[in-house]
Amino acid sequence: MTERMAAGIGAYERERYRDASRILKTVADAIPNAPSLRELLALSQYHQGFWKAALVNLEAYAALTGSVDQHPVRMDCQRALGRPRRVETLFTELRHGSPDPEVLSEGRLVLAGTRADAGDLAGAIGLLVDAGAGRLVRNPAERHLRQWYLLADLTERSGDVPRARELFLRVAATDPEAFDVALRLEALGSVPRRRRKEAGPRPER
Repeated sequence: MTERMAAGIGAYERERYRDASRILKTVADAIPNAPSLRELLALSQYHQGFWKAALVNLEAYAALTGSVDQHPVRMDCQRALGRPRRVETLFTELRHGSPDPEVLSEGRLVLAGTRADAGDLAGAIGLLVDAGAGRLVRNPAERHLRQWYLLADLTERSGDVPRARELFLRVAATDPEAFDVALRLEALGSVPRRRRKEAGPRPER
């Protein structure tokens, strides 16, 4: 089992998620109460879009550990399955679990996206703004870029193009290759001349 576990981890690290989930499932069937195993199997399934299968293992992981650190992934699975109320419930659990700021931020992004899916752009924007997602940060981390980008996207969709442009420019100033920010700015007519040649397809993440 140790060798198969190692093989599954290796496949996951090489982003061979189909192989990883196939290998790890055989181990999980034999050792169902191993939290790290259920977590990695769930993430392998999640990366393939197997939302229901991933949820089974994510819920087992949470039950075995009491941890909320994979709640954003659970929320995203529920979002993909069209269950917005469950997303809201999981976010409440996440907040009460005193998670790491990165984890809480990721959960908030999923919830904002869920509200936007339902046509509640104001609610999605308000959620992010109330949490301070739009404020300037001297040394932004990855979570700040993700917050700025989503807030820019939502504000553009709501019709506030100047604010969207400002936020997209903030992302580009920190990391010109983040997401598809160069293309978004070019569509708004806002890419600095020296950046126009760098605009290209969305980078693989």
